[in-house]
Amino acid sequence: CSTMKYILVTGGVISGIGKGIIASSLGTILKSCGLHVTAIKIDPYINIDAGTFSPYEHGEVFVLDDGGEVDLDLGNYERFLDIRLTRDNNLTTGKIYQSVINKERKGDYLGKTVQVVPHITDAIQEWVRKQARVSVDGDSAEPQVCVIELGGTVGDIESMPFIEAFRQFQFKVKRENFCNIHVSLIPQPNTTGEQKTKPTQNSVRELRGLGLSPDLIMCRCSTPLETAVKEKISMFCHVEPSQVICVRDVSSVYRVPLLLEEQGVMNFFCQRLNLPVDVKPRKMLSKWKEMADRSDRLLERVSIALVGKYTKLSDAYTSVIKALEHSALAINHKLEVKYIDSEDLEPSTQQVEPVKYHEAWQKLCTGILFGLSLFMSPYNSSHYARILLVLFCAGVCLGMQLAVCEFARNVLGWEDANSTEFNPEPQHPVVIDMPEHNSGQLGGTMRLGQRRTIFNSTSSVLRKLYGGVEYVDERHRHRFEVNRELKHHFEKKGFQFVGQDVKGERMEVIELDDHCYFVGVQYHPEFTSRPIKPSPPYLGLLLAAAGKLQSYLNKGCRLSPRVSQFKYQ
Repeated sequence: CSTMKYILVTGGVISGIGKGIIASSLGTILKSCGLHVTAIKIDPYINIDAGTFSPYEHGEVFVLDDGGEVDLDLGNYERFLDIRLTRDNNLTTGKIYQSVINKERKGDYLGKTVQVVPHITDAIQEWVRKQARVSVDGDSAEPQVCVIELGGTVGDIESMPFIEAFRQFQFKVKRENFCNIHVSLIPQPNTTGEQKTKPTQNSVRELRGLGLSPDLIMCRCSTPLETAVKEKISMFCHVEPSQVICVRDVSSVYRVPLLLEEQGVMNFFCQRLNLPVDVKPRKMLSKWKEMADRSDRLLERVSIALVGKYTKLSDAYTSVIKALEHSALAINHKLEVKYIDSEDLEPSTQQVEPVKYHEAWQKLCTGILFGLSLFMSPYNSSHYARILLVLFCAGVCLGMQLAVCEFARNVLGWEDANSTEFNPEPQHPVVIDMPEHNSGQLGGTMRLGQRRTIFNSTSSVLRKLYGGVEYVDERHRHRFEVNRELKHHFEKKGFQFVGQDVKGERMEVIELDDHCYFVGVQYHPEFTSRPIKPSPPYLGLLLAAAGKLQSYLNKGCRLSPRVSQFKYQ
């Protein structure tokens, strides 16, 4: 179809209800029918982007190829749809107001009073129209369907300009090219066990009062939606019973596209949006079913100790967890993650809260006994990293930098070795801030986005896991780097820098000689991991933990034929 189709996903009752997974799942179903699909996430906050957020605010900051620091839902879109988005696929109130104010300062509005309606609402519509046509599949094909997720809930003050923009938008693009999906919570209080529809009724009433009428109502519930409840929602919310979709809790997110497909969502889209496609499940969706079935059948467990700074909120490490899950699934193991706050491992905690200190160490060692440890964004001390050297380990970004600090202290004998991030003037600054780092402005001043890493060793384990390639393109997000002037001291002792940037100035990948699997990477490989194409550094970690790494390498990095689609491409 030559005309762009728009699907707007809104939410009611509470935020964090699963709009991102539902939007991603809808895109997956559409893509499985052979359509080119793109996605836009709208965040009503005034920040220009997510770059300066604490992970406790909105979860992790997801990084795109072009260096865009965006909402973690764009990570869901990329993983589910296997697409590459850009920074403009994440639209914020801050970006819209900034663009309108810049135009006003240039005199583009010819002396008119600049107002929310029409200027802000027109800017929103123009942004969506323009971005929806940007190719995201890597084959330059223009998307045919754009899934738009509006963050927050209906009724939020900050969401109002966007709701009004889409109220106008539905008439500009014509009814047959636009549909609205409303995601709402169906609570089930323990006292009665009865599914309650009133919050959904109120939410839909408010949305309709603002000029948008939902075409599908996605009901989030813990148990399957009862027929009487579905009919009640249908009666009070101005939709057919078939337009009320049950999105119950399922065993894994891989089941959500299948759950929606079973309830005829694709049939509805074909009729409502006049999509000229074969609605029978295609190959892509059958892969999802196979993956979901295998995920449910896994019996063997692999335990990961994840040491980090923001472990109180699992969303802070969403992409890391997903990358580990993808790899665990590829080797037919069920993943168990043990979250350990890096501060709990510090000697200072031992003095103040000895119980917490010993519990954290016990958890770390239990994780190690099962297989491995992954240390990610810990605090300044690396004294606990020595124990990890005898096991399997992957350090990511700051994790790699701390591995360098640890090796310098315990093998090279530089007791004060440190990063200038933690100690501005150590005698041995093994990690330093980058020359271009502008310390005066925090937003967007890091080394961001896709960068090339060249392998300089043919015996590198990581290079073999990537398929023997000469280079890889991975995403970065850091302000500090390993001090290359001290590189030769490390390599004399078997601590090899097997990957560097194109100019050979930045140390990108470390490996330890004569060790099964001790690697560190300056980049963030988790951002490009996919359910059916797991990230090689994480896959290597899981293979080592399961005792399968050497066998995998000997077979030319191939898994069993049944899961051969997991080979890195």
